[in-house]
Amino acid sequence: MQNRIKDIYALFAALALLAVLFVSPEAEASTEQDDFAALQNASNSWRFRVFLDDKEIGYHHFYLAEDGQNRQLKSVANFEYRLLFVTLFRYEHENLENWSGDCLQSVRSRTDSNGDNYTVHGLRFDGGFQVVASEGDAALPPCVMSFAYWNPAFLEEARLLNTQDGRYLDVEVSSPVQERLEVRGEMMPSYRYHLEAGDLRLDLWYSDQNEWLALESTLESGRTLRYESI
Repeated sequence: MQNRIKDIYALFAALALLAVLFVSPEAEASTEQDDFAALQNASNSWRFRVFLDDKEIGYHHFYLAEDGQNRQLKSVANFEYRLLFVTLFRYEHENLENWSGDCLQSVRSRTDSNGDNYTVHGLRFDGGFQVVASEGDAALPPCVMSFAYWNPAFLEEARLLNTQDGRYLDVEVSSPVQERLEVRGEMMPSYRYHLEAGDLRLDLWYSDQNEWLALESTLESGRTLRYESI
């Protein structure tokens, strides 16, 4: 009997994901409208210039639309590293997340990392959160958070969903360190957190009011990727 119940849950999860992965042209148009709505109706936005060491290579922007407990987050990133007239690395990423409170309801992302393509589709249902991704599928707990840098509540989580490749990663976050940080040409008090998850190593800065201010990550090559707020 228990096995049959598990089979029924699995069937419902599969059907729910079919609605995400095999959408009609009308549904595709609807998701594009959702993307547009997230950009046009944003109540908050975080816009960053992106640097590799001291060279500016692109941008990463986040737009948040809120309606009570319901939140929609659209993010767009575009990096290009060139040496003289030769492009050595190019990265494009788009992500759309729907939230209820601090629980992710759905996610849809696509990424081109120097020619390597990734897609992630995730959907919450009664029994959990199901992810279908290029790198593999996963059945996760009902309330999942992604690396939602814009929402400091994510720093309290022990595991987070990577919306680029669909991995659900163990996370360690340090206690905050108070520092002064230059933001948009002005020095201001901030709190720095160090985060480690899988091969990810990064530092995040927040203001006294919990506004996300900056990000810095040391890459495997030893170079530094840095986000500066616009």
